[in-house]
Amino acid sequence: MSQEVLFAFSLTLFAGLATGIGSLMAFFTSRTNTKFLSLALGFSAGVMIYVSMIEIFVKAKDALVGAMGVVSGNWATVGGFFGGMILIALIDRFIPKQDNPHEVRTVEEMNDPSKAAEHQGLLKMGTFAALAIGIHNFPEGIATFTSALQDPGLGIAIAAAIAIHNIPEGIAVSVPVYYATGSKKKAFKLSFLSGLSEPIGALVAYLILMPYLNDIMFGVIFAAVAGIMVFISLDELLPAAKKYDEAHTSIYGLVAGMAVMALSLLLFI
Repeated sequence: MSQEVLFAFSLTLFAGLATGIGSLMAFFTSRTNTKFLSLALGFSAGVMIYVSMIEIFVKAKDALVGAMGVVSGNWATVGGFFGGMILIALIDRFIPKQDNPHEVRTVEEMNDPSKAAEHQGLLKMGTFAALAIGIHNFPEGIATFTSALQDPGLGIAIAAAIAIHNIPEGIAVSVPVYYATGSKKKAFKLSFLSGLSEPIGALVAYLILMPYLNDIMFGVIFAAVAGIMVFISLDELLPAAKKYDEAHTSIYGLVAGMAVMALSLLLFI
């Protein structure tokens, strides 16, 4: 296994295990820092949207146009982009809301007995919840891994953005599991392990996709990754950021994320 592949795996592991940070925040603070979460979610969305539309989509288009010609290449790029959106939308559609790790949860919920009944289903559905979390994070692992292989600087930026968005996801996972079991240890363990689905996604990409990774395969995957990241930003990150929002904090975070991503891309030209 080459150094480039190991680096890509390391980034994916870092991004996935950031869910554990969210669990720690849930268990060692008495109140949710809504301003921080709003800023962080907005920042993550800004990074993802900017890098997807300005960098990843363009690289996918260049690869596909070079391999297939102008007309076919452009159609394949757009098809891959919306195909990625459809994939992640279907994943969201078939995961029940109460077990969806992207639904917003707060630390205060753990101290509100009236909320406990909402999450008792996790007692019987713990395994399913873990599977649901894994399905959600699996495409993110592929996105981070393939991006890091193609461009290490781009991979670092995507891994950082996904790690930031996995922090509140860790809270979203650990709070209902804590309700169902009464165990902080079990809630932290499930939340932490759920992040492993991202490096598993990277492993699948390495074992299955790598042998076939030519310009066309790369272009389609990258276009789909762009679609997945834009969908996650618009459907999950920004609505969650607005829910926590204080005085347009999420929008400031969004603009800051775009600016930081733009600056980093300019510095590595």
